[in-house]
Amino acid sequence: MPFFRLSLLFSTLFHLNAAEPRQNILFISIDDLRPELNCYGVDYIHSPNIDQLASKGRIFNHHYVQAPTCGASRYSLLTGRYGSSFGNQALNKRAEAIKKGTKLPTSLPAWFRKQGYTTISVGKVSHHPGGRGGENWNDDSKLEMPLSWDQNLMPSGPWKNPRKAMHGLAKGAFNSRQKPLDVFESFEGPDTSYPDGLILNESLSQLEALAAADKPFFLAVGFIRPHLPFGAPASYYEPYKDAQLPPIPHPNKPAGTTTWHNSGEFFKQYNLRGKNPNKDAEFAIKVRKHYAACVTYADKLVGDLLKKLDSEGLRENTTIVLWGDHGWLLGEHAIWGKHCLFEEALRSPLIISTPKMTAPGTPTDAIVETIDLYPTLCELTGLPIPSDIHGKSLVNILHDPTQKGLPAISYHSKPRTIRDERYRLIIHEDGSQELYDQTSPTFENIASKHPDVVSSLSKQLEQRLKGRDTF
Repeated sequence: MPFFRLSLLFSTLFHLNAAEPRQNILFISIDDLRPELNCYGVDYIHSPNIDQLASKGRIFNHHYVQAPTCGASRYSLLTGRYGSSFGNQALNKRAEAIKKGTKLPTSLPAWFRKQGYTTISVGKVSHHPGGRGGENWNDDSKLEMPLSWDQNLMPSGPWKNPRKAMHGLAKGAFNSRQKPLDVFESFEGPDTSYPDGLILNESLSQLEALAAADKPFFLAVGFIRPHLPFGAPASYYEPYKDAQLPPIPHPNKPAGTTTWHNSGEFFKQYNLRGKNPNKDAEFAIKVRKHYAACVTYADKLVGDLLKKLDSEGLRENTTIVLWGDHGWLLGEHAIWGKHCLFEEALRSPLIISTPKMTAPGTPTDAIVETIDLYPTLCELTGLPIPSDIHGKSLVNILHDPTQKGLPAISYHSKPRTIRDERYRLIIHEDGSQELYDQTSPTFENIASKHPDVVSSLSKQLEQRLKGRDTF
């Protein structure tokens, strides 16, 4: 069937007719969330609310972010574009360019705002919670996403400002070089003992106000957990006290030239009480269980948000997206963090639930990228898709989960990588290469054994990024 006929078919299936109200968007981002959820086949994780969302949507088993770090990944989410030279400063550099009068491609929220949507960001949606810069990330003159949101909100409570809330533990405790916090915590207290509880409450208030308004909305809610430090109310740790966790796959540091690093964020910025999870198996299990508790805490907050959506009668006219900004390694390759180009740092959860979709609850194995969300949300809501974004709409996969995607591209600093249905190729600045067969249970650089695969993927990587390393 010709492409234009397919596009017409999908538009007919998903777009609302002129007599119906325009579809809302509820976008939920969760920081450092691995695709370790019950709906992704990990049976020891308790994630009933996300699982329920997945049963009404499409699970993307092979969603990959553009970068294994918050700022660069969220840049691609919010612009629909690659930006491999800018790293965590991508949003700041973009904002500075706009301030100087440079005309740049329109951001995702700005595009919806131009089309008559109310756009609101609560919590960590861009790089900093609240979307501002400055010493404490609360400077109104330094918006990370200028001209994009009607409101940028970050309730900081006893943490006083977004910087402290981002790296805080219960009841206003915050991390500092002078007095680093423990790397994990289980606190006897309510959900509001941690910043995410305040983010939820603000989001519920915003949903109520948006439901009463006479405009479509784009509400983005960003939860911080399970980002370090791994602190959550004690009730969420309870299911993991006696849980049996599977062994860590590939727990050793890889040999040769790789993107391995020494997990500085984990080892140097938090108090580990003299322990090393790479050498202490019991401590490693404790870290993994506290991470899991944070996931279950985030899951509960997602559930509360979705209940409010239902109670306001908004579910049937709202597309819901749940997105993890990147993966996180829990001992794989002897890394406790992100900031590398291994599979575990780049694969993250993506679930899309939209009214009238086909085969809800059926997962897809299509390879997709974060930049694909921008055009997808445009098509689902009937908005034109800007010509200057790099992603491809996923509406065809929402219609048919057996549809194929395209190889995914990611980067961190100078190294770049491409992932197809079988292989991951990583190319370093000095020309050295890593090739991994992601369908194999073993972890081995097989670049020298498959020069034809290396050559083919290298050409695709170069072609896809050519001329796109700009704002």
